[in-house]
This record gives sequence, C-alpha cells and structure tokens, in this order.
Amino acid sequence: MIDTHAHLDGEEFAEDRVEVMARAKEAGVSKVLVPAIDYSSSLAVMKLCAEYPDFAYPMVGLHPEEVKDNWREELERIRNIISHSSLLTPHSSMIAIGEVGLDYYWSREYEKEQLAAFDEQVQWSIETGLPLMIHCRKGQNEMVHLLKQYERELPGGVFHCFTGNEREAADFLQFDRFVLGIGGVLTFKKSHLPEVLPAAVPLERLVLETDSPYMAPVPMRGKRNESAYVRFVLEKLAESYGVSQEQVEKITDENVARVFLMIHKNS
Repeated sequence: MIDTHAHLDGEEFAEDRVEVMARAKEAGVSKVLVPAIDYSSSLAVMKLCAEYPDFAYPMVGLHPEEVKDNWREELERIRNIISHSSLLTPHSSMIAIGEVGLDYYWSREYEKEQLAAFDEQVQWSIETGLPLMIHCRKGQNEMVHLLKQYERELPGGVFHCFTGNEREAADFLQFDRFVLGIGGVLTFKKSHLPEVLPAAVPLERLVLETDSPYMAPVPMRGKRNESAYVRFVLEKLAESYGVSQEQVEKITDENVARVFLMIHKNS
C-alpha cells in the first residue's frame, strides 16, 4: 500500500516518529508521500524524507490556509527550495508541488491571494513536470475554472481528501491525468462515499491516503491518525467496490506510479 498524504513532519509525531514509520512498514505500507504547507515545513519535509530514502517522498508548497499577507515572500522562498533541492537533500527526490489549492471554508478574506498563489504554483507544476497535490474546500467552482485554463499542460496530480458527490467527482475527473485521494472519511458511518465512488469513479482513478495525523478511519476514529491505518481505508474500498483487497492494493499502487513519475523511476 502507498499512503499518498501523511503530514509526518508534524509535531504530533515528534515523540515517536521512528515507531510510526516502523508500524507503517509492518502494516504493509511501501511508501509514504509527505506534503508541506509553507516554507518552514517544506524544509522540514525535505529533511525528513532524506532520512527515509525510497520510503518517504517529499512535496513542497504553500497551503491555502497559510496564504497570508506575506504569501509572495513565502512562495519566493519555496521556489528557491525547488531550484536547489538536489543540493539541499541529494538523497531525497521531490515528487510533487503540494499541498496547494483553495480553502474558503472558514473565510474568504484572502480569496484573491489564494487564487493568485495557487495559480503560481500550478505554473510551477507545469514548468517542472511535477504533479500537484491539491487541497480544495468550498472552492471547487473556482478551482475547476482555474485549472481549465491550463488543462492541456497539467502533468497531473491528486485531488486530496475527496468527500464529494457524483457531480463533484465528474468535475474533477474531467482532468484526465488526475486522481482522487480517498482517506478515513470513507469509513465514517454517515459517509456517502461507499455508494458514490463505485457509481461514479473507476478504481483506476483513486489513490489511498491517511492525511495523518488527522481524520483517523474507523475503528481508530478519535485517535491520532498514522500511515499504518491506511489499511482500514483499503479494506473499506475493497468492500465498497466488491473486489479483493489485493486488487485494490495493486490498482492504487499502479495509479500512484502513473501520477508520480519520480516514484516510478526510483522503484
């Protein structure tokens, strides 16, 4: 299994990160993809992943909730990491631009700034050929409109933490080189995803994720999430599609290799 979204650099793992990594491997996780949210976490993610070569893979980017008055300076510093990544961490290959996107859930105070920051990072993706790890909450119409402008040039990516309906899935899946990231919400009692996904989304357009330390799946809900728990997402996905767990594992692993070409080259 591959956990395509785990914030393993977070302080939540400061006391037992080594054990968390070990439990993931014991559970059958072959790789974890680690997104950043700003400049300082981009540096931390690069450093962390260099300590776990061929297992942890870094992304860098500015998360929409971190877009504040200094967003231009933050982007400039993150862009500098991309330009010098091979010098900073020669044993860790950057695999994506992320976590980036739009989030208007709490406020639209920085609406224009979020759009501008996301637009610039989409352009980084096109320039570098690195896929996007996209966060989108209460901004899907704006997101789709912006991405349509670059549709032919986009290298691909993941719409992280998909929890929508069939129409929303179709909006995202119109971008052929993108997949949907499915995490613990799939296992929640009131989730409609077990019905929506088989009806609207081929397995070939899905990848597994935890978003740890957040949104732990049932039966771990309420606890700190970690990569080992991606097993519960896989089990529920297999049940929802009426296929074996082995088939879900094989197909989602292939999807990751297709989207994240750097992983494919290093495997």
